[in-house]
Amino acid sequence: MARGSVGSRLWAAAAAGIGLVAGTAVTMAAQRPAMNALRTRVELLEQAAQIQRQANLALQQRQHWELLSKAMDDPELAEVLDAYGGHVPPGKQRQFLFANALYTNALCYYRMGNITREEFFGFARGMLQHPIFREYWYATRPHRATLIGTSDEAEIGRMVDDLLTQLEETDIDEWWVVGEPPVEQE
Repeated sequence: MARGSVGSRLWAAAAAGIGLVAGTAVTMAAQRPAMNALRTRVELLEQAAQIQRQANLALQQRQHWELLSKAMDDPELAEVLDAYGGHVPPGKQRQFLFANALYTNALCYYRMGNITREEFFGFARGMLQHPIFREYWYATRPHRATLIGTSDEAEIGRMVDDLLTQLEETDIDEWWVVGEPPVEQE
């Protein structure tokens, strides 16, 4: 049997390797437009999903407001929402419902991305200046305790709890500088 020289075998192996690399490069180049099209399609689907989530949040916010409005206008309906053990008079109940609407509206804006967490913090700082809102916040503490601890709503609730504590412990009149605004999460 005739054996080829080591050099010719090395050249053959190198040529085969180069052919394999070249074939892979050609295949990848041919697939690149398809991959780019798929990537673009996934991005569009993610954007559409985000738009749909925002539309759903907006619809939920609208329905929430309609229900609260009905309860604020009708004491008999407000009784259904009395989760305070019947210790809240009807007028105070309506105020609590409105405080809930204000808070939920800001929370919805935050979830939709219309305001940042820092802006929400500033809004909460303003709401907490009113004694009725503070009373509402204290009255609903047991409700917030039932939230899943890692949810946006639970985290925001703890942030407002901390801010309220800081506001109550401060002895300065400039309430708008109390508390450290949260760092935005990526």
